[in-house]
Amino acid sequence: MEFVIISGMSGAGKSKAASFMEDMDYFCVDNLPAPLIPKFAELGMAGTGEYQRVALVTDVRAGTNFDGLFQALADLERMKCPCRILFMDASDAVIIKRYKETRRSHPLGEEADSLEGAIALERRMLAPLRGRADQIIDTSNLSTAKLKGVLRQMFGRAGTSEGRMDVRVSSFGFKHGLPMEADLVLDVRFLPNPYYITELRPLTGLDQGVRDYVFQGGQAQEFLDRLWGMVGWLLPRYEEEGKTALVISVGCTGGRHRSVAVAHALAARVRDQGWTVTESHRDLGRN
Repeated sequence: MEFVIISGMSGAGKSKAASFMEDMDYFCVDNLPAPLIPKFAELGMAGTGEYQRVALVTDVRAGTNFDGLFQALADLERMKCPCRILFMDASDAVIIKRYKETRRSHPLGEEADSLEGAIALERRMLAPLRGRADQIIDTSNLSTAKLKGVLRQMFGRAGTSEGRMDVRVSSFGFKHGLPMEADLVLDVRFLPNPYYITELRPLTGLDQGVRDYVFQGGQAQEFLDRLWGMVGWLLPRYEEEGKTALVISVGCTGGRHRSVAVAHALAARVRDQGWTVTESHRDLGRN
């Protein structure tokens, strides 16, 4: 079982971090009282797997004394329940700017005579917890997308594709309209069209005869090689930016022959490089 305690400065992105952890199949609970944390762990360890990954958000709303939380962490250690503390931080200037933009009040606003004073008080209160943190993320210069990427690298399951972006390669026919979900659209209508070959017309780009026809002469292969030079460079950049899925759509006139053959070959190339790939052909059954 995995336990992650998310804490840190108000306005540093704890809520966003929790929502991204949810996307990675963590069961997230906001502001769970510290004495209940070991009980929740017992429930998860005795369960059937629905609480195998848990992220709990705790901060100054739980009170000024973190002794209860440290006791809960000690209890988790005795229970052999792995636990990590993620501390979200940001500079005072950035936190002040965010509060001014959202017009929300600081949770310690009534205990200080200014926003700057509330932030300073919170830093003092959270100092012991920050010192215990396993990971610290400073979001001062992180976009939301970048934060998502950092969290995926930190908490994606090792040895699985969870921490990687999902690549979706699809084919379509221009005469049936552009796919609305596409991030990248490629046009392969310059390639020889099997539609005009009587014996190939009823087949699709998934049939070997059609693929051989499309790739004869070397143009399609050169296009695929040049395309991979771009796509292979782009994929890690999109992933670093926090993108969870990238849709690459390849189009020809009807979406049955050329686009299908090229999309199928591109999907295989992407898959060979270790990416998780979903392949689909929207207009395969249309005339």
